[in-house]
Amino acid sequence: MELRLPTHGELITILSIDGGGIRGIIPGTILAFLEAQLQKLDGEEARLADYFDVIAGTSTGGLVTAMITAPNEKNRPLYAAKDITDFYLEHCPKIFPQDRSPLAPATNLIKTITGPKYDGEYLHELLREKLGETRLNQALANVVIPTFDIKLLQPKIFSTYEVKIHPWKDALLSDICIGTSAAPTYLPAHHFKTQDSNGVVEEFNLIDGGVAANDPTLVAVSEMTKEIVRGAPGFFPIKPTDYSRFLVISLGTGSGKSEEKYDSEQAAKWGVLGWLTSEHSTPLVDVFTQASSDMAGYHLAAVFQALQSENSYLRVQDDTLTGAIASVDIATKENLENLVKTGEDLLKKQVLRVNLETGKLEPCNQGTNEEALIRMAKLLSEEKRLRDMKAPRGSTARN
Repeated sequence: MELRLPTHGELITILSIDGGGIRGIIPGTILAFLEAQLQKLDGEEARLADYFDVIAGTSTGGLVTAMITAPNEKNRPLYAAKDITDFYLEHCPKIFPQDRSPLAPATNLIKTITGPKYDGEYLHELLREKLGETRLNQALANVVIPTFDIKLLQPKIFSTYEVKIHPWKDALLSDICIGTSAAPTYLPAHHFKTQDSNGVVEEFNLIDGGVAANDPTLVAVSEMTKEIVRGAPGFFPIKPTDYSRFLVISLGTGSGKSEEKYDSEQAAKWGVLGWLTSEHSTPLVDVFTQASSDMAGYHLAAVFQALQSENSYLRVQDDTLTGAIASVDIATKENLENLVKTGEDLLKKQVLRVNLETGKLEPCNQGTNEEALIRMAKLLSEEKRLRDMKAPRGSTARN
């Protein structure tokens, strides 16, 4: 199964996955449900990469993106969506080993002061093993993964669209995933170089893409819009502002906004250590990842509402996480299993939409997330069948 060009259909389809460390289990659960619905419609071999023009992911979302788009030996996705949860349950305790000793709080504080909390070695070895020599251009769908270059102090967006223009961006998927997940204070920054066929060498000094875009949906939409503006033949006659033609599914990893764990009275007394240490999280990291996610969601909600295309944008998010479950790294068996349940419960909750006056998420009239995803699966299946019927042989979205 291959995804044909948008010009042969009626929609541009986008899937986006937030960053959030171990909380990647939550969108993993949602994706398993969505892929199962597609399989009911189109057969057991259906995979998410067969239906989306672009799949975007930041940090842990970038890892999930690579898992469902990297090719295996049969040139099909390396992982089915149903395998994502098991992957996290198996490997997260080794990526984020937990210190259970009585001195753990003091030890973690010292680690935060002197370097990253985790050395990242297991994660790096795991990604090298699973992704091997696979490069960005070999992904089975168009991929967009934001990172941040700490040396240049600017975002670096790894996009299969950009590889066509800048071949030096065709990095190993493993390097991209290590870079986008290198959360400050948690995992070390990542350095690597690329060289294109003309000998052009590029150096990267990367940290977590959540610094720039923890919710990468807006980045994905921008990449698609740039292709349309460039006059890419696969998008004709779609116009850059024709958001009614966009079908966007954006998956959050949950947040603890409702917990109200910080206030200005506390923060007014914080120095460097105060901003870097808390019982279950790092306040500074919480602030910049939540801010970037909220700004993307706020902007997209406003644009889709203004263009009367609200039903084309589905944001699945839970902002009621509290305590350890809201952390990015407490990878105990109990906490990971709680995250699985959180994802399953989220399917039964009402679809939320941002209130443009208050900035808060509120229920809308789209039913439950489960019902909305079933509707989206039908639209994705219909779109794929339309493209397959109209497209000449060999005209795929990767050409």
